[in-house]
Amino acid sequence: MQNAGIQALGLDWLYLAFDVHPDKLGAAIGGAKAMKFIGLNLTVPHKLPALQMVEELDESAKTWGAVNTIRFEARGTSGRWQPLVDFPVEIPEEIRARGYNTDADAIARALREDLGVDPQGASVLLLGAGGAGRTAALKLASEGVGKLFLINRTERKAEGIAGEIRNRFPRQEVTMGYPKAKVDLVMNTTSLGLKSEDPLPFDPKQFSLSHARAVFDMVYLPAETPLLRAAKGAGCRTADGLGMLLYQGAKALEIWSGRTAPLEVMRLALEKRVHGN
Repeated sequence: MQNAGIQALGLDWLYLAFDVHPDKLGAAIGGAKAMKFIGLNLTVPHKLPALQMVEELDESAKTWGAVNTIRFEARGTSGRWQPLVDFPVEIPEEIRARGYNTDADAIARALREDLGVDPQGASVLLLGAGGAGRTAALKLASEGVGKLFLINRTERKAEGIAGEIRNRFPRQEVTMGYPKAKVDLVMNTTSLGLKSEDPLPFDPKQFSLSHARAVFDMVYLPAETPLLRAAKGAGCRTADGLGMLLYQGAKALEIWSGRTAPLEVMRLALEKRVHGN
């Protein structure tokens, strides 16, 4: 996806994947800075620790409390910090890492564009209270969802998110547990679904998908998770996490390059890689 976008923009860059142990994250970021990388993407479990490992946090990272994109910057002749793409000839030695979060906006965009669900005023059952669940919950609250129901295997983690929402968005109605009435959206932020034999990420004895109008699963591989299969059988509108992956990645490319990402080129490359079409 990223290399297709980079090529379409005519940039002499290459996007590579590195497997970094959590204990080595600081060293990895420092090494990328020393080698004058344009930027980085971070995924689980690096998004929260990275908050303490960059010199500057963009407002998006401050708001959502996680870093999934880093842009390296250097001081220009004016003394202002600028992205490394602004230095085509020689990059100065003094470089800093600036952390961003592109996940939250990608969630809202995927719901609207891929699922046809406007979060504002919607009733939502959110499954999972990990890093992705926390970001999703806070973003939904900021969008003004009607009612937000939180479910997590460890109730204490969900209670922590509920408390944070009540503190930051006092008007938001947030409830622990399953809804008694129909909801507009069920969102899965857990990893359940990565394997075909995984159980559903909720208790079918306490909630039925026939009470949901739409289902969004952040898992994008396999293309049809057990949750999405069951949701289609119940007549729900469905979407997987492919759109969210695309939108957060496209925004990262724009942050690094300062140019509009070629979204359809990136979408085609992603679909070919993930779904084989």
